[in-house]
Amino acid sequence: MNLEDIKKLYDFTGKTVVITGGTGVLGGEIACALVGCGANVVVLDRNTDIPEIYRQPMDAGPGKYLVVYADVLDRQTLEDALGKIESDFSSVDMLINAAGGNHPKATTNPDLSFFDLPPDAVQWVFNLNFIGTLLPSQVFGKTMIKQGSGVILNLSSMSAYQPLTRIAAYSAAKAAVSNLTQWLAVHMAQEYSPDIRVNAIAPGFFLTEQNRFLLTDKDSGDLTPRGQSIIDQTPQGRFGDPEDLLGATLWLLSPASKFVTGIVLPIDGGFSAFSGV
Repeated sequence: MNLEDIKKLYDFTGKTVVITGGTGVLGGEIACALVGCGANVVVLDRNTDIPEIYRQPMDAGPGKYLVVYADVLDRQTLEDALGKIESDFSSVDMLINAAGGNHPKATTNPDLSFFDLPPDAVQWVFNLNFIGTLLPSQVFGKTMIKQGSGVILNLSSMSAYQPLTRIAAYSAAKAAVSNLTQWLAVHMAQEYSPDIRVNAIAPGFFLTEQNRFLLTDKDSGDLTPRGQSIIDQTPQGRFGDPEDLLGATLWLLSPASKFVTGIVLPIDGGFSAFSGV
């Protein structure tokens, strides 16, 4: 293979990529990169207002983008979104399941012990992360079966590898996402087509709006004890930047990884490799 062929592997011109939770910090950064690589990007979210920081680079192209309302826990809204996408772009080549998150009521703290975690809050976290990955994979995976090819990329978490204190529900839900990724990779390849690949990335610690004030002090910006503990356990000594996800994401979506399926790839600054000694 020559250099020109390698460059073409990352040209997504004409490919349609659906991103759930695409108005969030991580999903938004990925959406910008894919539009920049020529893809037709469909952002699915309950919030259809793309932040200006992402809208400007997406407007610049060269790919196109579309924002469609959908709730990852409501199959009918996903089916409706699929109809809209197929009328605009005809096919869905890739799905990125970026919707997810935690809930304060499912997080232990000095005033809320594990034994008092409300089941409905735990269920909310599990549904958003696991069912919110399962349903889009069912709806959009069917279109990939029809065309005999496609890529599903899930967002797991470092807490799926090593459960973190306080966030029992989130850690368990992301562990389920990792397990589903491996199961679905085998299922798609054996039952339908070896050209349908399913993988996941497992981000380490990235500052987002959801966790910023767990890891840094709201007033001073200094690290909280929890934030300092994470940095101490991360050999590269920093939190991740959203753009740190892009290389691995583009690789797993592209033909450059055509013999890769069923993996969960850490992007964590070495956190998962460090024993603490």
